[in-house]
Amino acid sequence: MVEHRPWLTFLTHATLILGCLIIAFPIYTTFVASTHSLDAITTHFPLLPGRHLVENYRQALTTGSGEVVATVARMMMNSAIMAFGIAFGKILISLLAAFAIVYFRFRLRMFFFWMIFITLMLPVEVRILPTYKVVADLKMLNTYSGLIFPLIASATATFLFRQFFMTVPDELCEAVRVDGGGPLRFFFDILLPMSRTSIAALFVILFIYGWNQYLWPLLITSDESHYTLLIGIKRMLDVGEGQADWHIIMAATMLAMIPPVFVVILMQKQFVKGMIETEK
Repeated sequence: MVEHRPWLTFLTHATLILGCLIIAFPIYTTFVASTHSLDAITTHFPLLPGRHLVENYRQALTTGSGEVVATVARMMMNSAIMAFGIAFGKILISLLAAFAIVYFRFRLRMFFFWMIFITLMLPVEVRILPTYKVVADLKMLNTYSGLIFPLIASATATFLFRQFFMTVPDELCEAVRVDGGGPLRFFFDILLPMSRTSIAALFVILFIYGWNQYLWPLLITSDESHYTLLIGIKRMLDVGEGQADWHIIMAATMLAMIPPVFVVILMQKQFVKGMIETEK
């Protein structure tokens, strides 16, 4: 039994509050900087929000900053397309791969599974050059296909879905077979509904993974119309000897945080259930 100690309760709450403040302070300063003019930021950094919030965010969304022609709205759309494409692609391919490995009996089945699993030891950074060569040969540079397709295979998701499918009772498969249903009916009517919490949890993780991609978009995009938001923010900072538009850059940075936070809040319950649920 845990003893009631008021001083210990106070200490733990104070530690949590202090940790939250430390984490939130950089975000707060970014927001404050996005609400002031450039002169106010460069002369003396303010600690309270200013009166240029609407103006700065409107300029970021519609005009951009520096020599970057693409607007933040355009780059956010590119990042969203890439993030959704990677998340849906990884989940779809992993579901089908795990379904085939668990429910179909074919030669070298486990060999192919372990070959997929071994790819965890080969991150994108290791295979970046051959992947770039293939994408360039297929004329997929500066395209959404080039941004998405090289990143949609996921050994981790395949492994997680395989482990879940192995917990599904065989009687369900037999029941579908008795009813005259085939593999696709079993997959869509039984496995997919049972996997919805796992799919939701993986979607949150994979969406944030796709949204935060930097190295791969940096390599294959030279056309500003296909810049992702992280690439655009980096380009806004590359002004040489000139003065960066810090108020616009900070506004773009705040806008870059909104979609991942929105997805996490929207799917929080499903995410938690997918991570801790044990009853199948």
